[in-house]
Amino acid sequence: MSVLNWKPFVYGGLASLVAEFGTFPVDLTKTRLQVQGQSIDARFQEIKYRGMFHALFRIYKEEGILALYSGIAPALLRQASYGTIKIGIYQSLKRLFVDRLEGLGLPVAWSPLESAAIRMQAQGSLFQGGMIGSFIDIYQQEGTRGLWRGVVPTAQRAAIVVGVELPVYDITKKHLILSGFMGDTILAHFVSSFTCGLAGAIASNPVDVVRTRMMNQRAIVGSVELYKGTLDGLVKTWKSEGFFALYKGFWPNWLRLGPWNIIFFITYEQLKRLPF
Repeated sequence: MSVLNWKPFVYGGLASLVAEFGTFPVDLTKTRLQVQGQSIDARFQEIKYRGMFHALFRIYKEEGILALYSGIAPALLRQASYGTIKIGIYQSLKRLFVDRLEGLGLPVAWSPLESAAIRMQAQGSLFQGGMIGSFIDIYQQEGTRGLWRGVVPTAQRAAIVVGVELPVYDITKKHLILSGFMGDTILAHFVSSFTCGLAGAIASNPVDVVRTRMMNQRAIVGSVELYKGTLDGLVKTWKSEGFFALYKGFWPNWLRLGPWNIIFFITYEQLKRLPF
């Protein structure tokens, strides 16, 4: 029986942390764009941001540069664990279609980190207390269920992203090298990661919009939840705001997934070449 290779786990975790920190402000603008303009949620009816760059500028101007990293702690903690296991398992068991196994299981465990990060991103400087304060606030206001709010669309999004991005990267890279068009170089890694980021953004954005809104909604005693599930969220969003509302935040989503994957895979590929 072969010994499990530890390198994909360690390199995957390190590369995930670098990519997450480098692209987090873009992810924050995606969250703000996705939660605004909800006709059925009075807190987020106003359209404050006209696009990604306007959101970046306005958040920086009104809330300060640190607001662009609201929620970074739970995001990094999630990547340190989820990113490590995701890449390690995928590389170790690629032929067993692990994308479907890990994509569905791990987000359930890390859903509280997702909930905390999204609420800190959505509320920015209005939210006080940091990551621990976010956990406590969610638990006190909504109970244990609040920490796992949106876990189903989180698992669905993770399955879509992992099931699309990692195979697309491998397939694109393989064809570029076998065709002789490119060698196993940084340029090939760049093109492959850019392509998989675009594919992942197109496939996952509708579920991502619902996931963001479900995690940001707050249950109040005696009230009715705005979204009861993924399908309910998709239908209500489409009916009340139109089909293209399901692609709110697409550009920052892609411009985040694109650079995230570029930074991640180039870092990962270079770490693989270390002489130990």
